[in-house]
Amino acid sequence: MVMKTTRKQNYPAWYQDVVSEADMAENSVSPGCMVIKAWGYGIWERVQHILDEQIKETGHENYYFPMFIPLSFFQKEADHVEGFAKEMAVVTHSRLINEDGKLKPSSPLDEPLIVRPTSETIIADSFAKWVKSYRDLPILLNQWANVVRWEMRPRLFLRTREFLWQEGHTVHSNSLEAEEETKRMLEVYKNVSENALAMPVLQGRKPEHEKFPGAIDTYCIEAMMQDGKALQAGTSHFLGQNFAKSADIKFVNTNNELEYAYTTSWGVSTRLIGGVIMSHADDNGMIVPPHIAPYQIIFIPLIKKADDREKIMEYIAKLQNELKGKTAFGEKIRVKVDGRDKPSVDKVWEWIRKGAPMVCEIGARDVDSDGLMVKERIFFGMPEGKKLMKCNEFTAQISERLEFLQKEMFEKAKKRLENNIRTDITTPEQFAAYFANSNEWIEDDKKGKVAFVRGKWCGNPETEEILKSMKITIRCLPFDQSGTAGKCLLTGKDATIDAIYARSY
Repeated sequence: MVMKTTRKQNYPAWYQDVVSEADMAENSVSPGCMVIKAWGYGIWERVQHILDEQIKETGHENYYFPMFIPLSFFQKEADHVEGFAKEMAVVTHSRLINEDGKLKPSSPLDEPLIVRPTSETIIADSFAKWVKSYRDLPILLNQWANVVRWEMRPRLFLRTREFLWQEGHTVHSNSLEAEEETKRMLEVYKNVSENALAMPVLQGRKPEHEKFPGAIDTYCIEAMMQDGKALQAGTSHFLGQNFAKSADIKFVNTNNELEYAYTTSWGVSTRLIGGVIMSHADDNGMIVPPHIAPYQIIFIPLIKKADDREKIMEYIAKLQNELKGKTAFGEKIRVKVDGRDKPSVDKVWEWIRKGAPMVCEIGARDVDSDGLMVKERIFFGMPEGKKLMKCNEFTAQISERLEFLQKEMFEKAKKRLENNIRTDITTPEQFAAYFANSNEWIEDDKKGKVAFVRGKWCGNPETEEILKSMKITIRCLPFDQSGTAGKCLLTGKDATIDAIYARSY
């Protein structure tokens, strides 16, 4: 039962249909915002759990800071306020009054408050109070929070005015340590993206015109979606002493001299869920990697006669009990029994749409034969997508099978990425002709019409206008630079810098 819109027919509409049919989220009555529903939020909780563990393993601790930030904090760092000015939501009054039956603002604030678009400025203010000596450093903290950016073209999970994220902030006594921290956290993001989300990424540095406002350097991970567009999946910023100087974060160093500290910040958001959708979903709906699925196995009882109910439910309870000692990805396997009073075919289709890794149907005949019907989501519609298994065979293989399905999802996405990075485009004419094409989606791991181009860039700031006119961006300057010479794909001038070019979200 293919969804009403397929990827080939209309990729953006297909994306919205996947979110809706999987019951992951919906648009809120608050303009530009979304309601994240149980299945979507359950995926976010899994991502949060996995990432939070890895953040803590690198020595960071969780804090929480106010969502209201004085406007003057942003004005201290010129690039920062300029970069975020158009996205800020501003609180100017503290209350409303009822006047002639109409609510009107009253009590203007002494200073406007910005609703948190990011927290560098308010956290830097705390760092200035906490840091006195080199012995106080480094400070490594993380925050899970909501963020508000006044997005004009919202799309569920990808761009909404309010979204959820994690933002890390650290302060160090020297530049080298801060830069190492920036790259270490980018590596954490890569690990989570590839091993938990099954979403392969490219790592690199942002060009000057794409840096985070106020940063010395911004590093990123970039993923390729099924339509060939890039999705920025995470960023990590080396802020140098810029925010330390604006917030007066000073410390007495080992030479007993007063010095400005070095800071970093890094973050990922619920946008990752959009990346998972566009990396893995198909024309039957969502496909969730087993590592981040809220439930990895769904048991659906097939009760055709009332007399069969007890023995079927007892059989499922026995299966659940046998799975209690099983693990996958180092954690207990997550199981749900869907005992709702609905036709079983409808329940199966709901879970297919949601993308649950395994849907297991159990009827009276299965109980009598000590078996069950297993449907694996990533192979749905294929001959190998469903199979009758004995109970002991199923429980013995379940751990390895879930990890195998995870690996298969990653390998499929990795082939798509590797097959769709063009390296044979060497002139501006070839480049323009390539991106003049359109592409709705890349079938499985095959080559699409338009995706990524890896080619030369001269580094001239004027090329930003050329990119804008073509609606293309430089996604990153990959870490694995070749060092070879060539022609800039935008200007035709001599160039040695390798860049990844793509359309993007």
